[in-house]
Amino acid sequence: MTATTRIGTDDPRMSKIVVHNKVVYISGQTDATATDITGQTQNVLAKVDDLLSQAGTSKSNILTASIWLKDINSDFQGMNGVWNAWLDPENKPVRATVEASLARPQLLVEVQVTAATE
Repeated sequence: MTATTRIGTDDPRMSKIVVHNKVVYISGQTDATATDITGQTQNVLAKVDDLLSQAGTSKSNILTASIWLKDINSDFQGMNGVWNAWLDPENKPVRATVEASLARPQLLVEVQVTAATE
């Protein structure tokens, strides 16, 4: 039987990270400190980097990414600019981006990734 490791379990609803069969799953990341899509995306991706590091991997090993935008018409270009600058160009994941109502009105973007361990 393969072990499952859960990291960041303080939240009663979820783990921040789950590692199973050398695959890292992180919870959706948001940011309410920045007020624009560029700032929120930068802050969210910094959180993604941190969580991947805690799990012993990095953005170079991302397999899939799901991105939710509050307003895809207004924010897709700004989010993509930050994403493209952050992404490892030699190791691009598959990705889906959709418009969605997010949990709080000030949130503009949420990102969830799955990665292989190094």
